[in-house]
Amino acid sequence: MIQRELIYKIANNMGVKPEETRKFLKGFTQAILAAVKDEKTISMELGTFKVVDRPAHKGRNPQTGEEIDIPACKVVRFTPGKALREAANSK
Repeated sequence: MIQRELIYKIANNMGVKPEETRKFLKGFTQAILAAVKDEKTISMELGTFKVVDRPAHKGRNPQTGEEIDIPACKVVRFTPGKALREAANSK
């Protein structure tokens, strides 16, 4: 499902105009991005977003096989919530 389909599906379920849903989704996304930038954990029914440190490690260039150093960085981890896990496993 692409963003446009999601917007129309939410608008239809909520009985609101797609433009209102689009504005909400944009605000929702901006709020999550701001929280991630501040390294805050975001927990909701859907799941949890958490910023974690990935340590520096060795890797390999897949084309040459040469060993390379991969620097430490921060990554976002998403842990699905119970409702999302159940939805994925139901038919």
